[in-house]
Amino acid sequence: MSGTAIPADAPLLQIRDLTLAFETWRGPVEVLHGISLSIRRGEKVALVGQSGSGKSVTARIVVDQMRRQRGARIGGHVRFDGLDLLGLKERTARALRGTAVSMVFQDPTSALNPVFTIAAQFREVLRRAEPTLTAEQARGRAAEALSHVLIHDADRVLDSYPFQLSGGMNQRVLIAMAMANHPRLLVADEPGTALDVTVQDRTLKLMAALTEEQHTAVLMISHNLGVVREFADRVYVIYHGRIVEHARTADLFADPRHPYTRALLLAVPKISGGGLPTGLLEASGDFQAPAVIHPGCEEPPLDIGVAA
Repeated sequence: MSGTAIPADAPLLQIRDLTLAFETWRGPVEVLHGISLSIRRGEKVALVGQSGSGKSVTARIVVDQMRRQRGARIGGHVRFDGLDLLGLKERTARALRGTAVSMVFQDPTSALNPVFTIAAQFREVLRRAEPTLTAEQARGRAAEALSHVLIHDADRVLDSYPFQLSGGMNQRVLIAMAMANHPRLLVADEPGTALDVTVQDRTLKLMAALTEEQHTAVLMISHNLGVVREFADRVYVIYHGRIVEHARTADLFADPRHPYTRALLLAVPKISGGGLPTGLLEASGDFQAPAVIHPGCEEPPLDIGVAA
């Protein structure tokens, strides 16, 4: 990091003109087309779009999981607290992961290693920040972290393997691990999607409370607009690898401007008032491959009264 002081009001995470292309046998195929977004310290921001829109690969670039992907070509700028994430050396990037920047994955059963106990995996996470931590110290810190996500039988959980715990319990373990080193930014990729509705709601409320307590900024990746409405301060809508709308959450739900945003909102099933939603917007044709961009997809992004 340079010696230049970072202004206190500067974004913690700033993405500008981010592009991602994959080499294929037909040539390069671009899947992200100039993504720009920012997150301030302690702010909760959602990136929303249907499957295949590019939201998860954006998140994985932020946590440096795409740079070594074979055939991936990344362009643009991604800065975290003044650091150029795309230009970091591997050692520095590894030091950031799990400490200053953490991630909660969509599927807890695949994110946790089935052949190691929770205690062993927790110990590795904690030692990223404190390499000299003893096994006993790490166990005590892990038990404290688990208590923050309302796991009170820590000894049993720590001695268990992931397959011996429920999906909801594993997701809470993942959140506790992600927050154990007090990260400044948490990237949450569809957290709770693999869980049933009641467990998902409880888990997300725990995550919201914990990030609020630690003043952690959050980038939430989601297609669940109900979750986003409860959780996020601002929303970016991504369609076909482009940001098409950006607004404060309340404004987006009250007055969505882009046709794609309106279609997403109309597609949410209504619990009351006759079951399935009415007035769905219908698009002709199929969802196109990333290499195929129609003129109608080139509309400029809409910013509803939100400062960059």
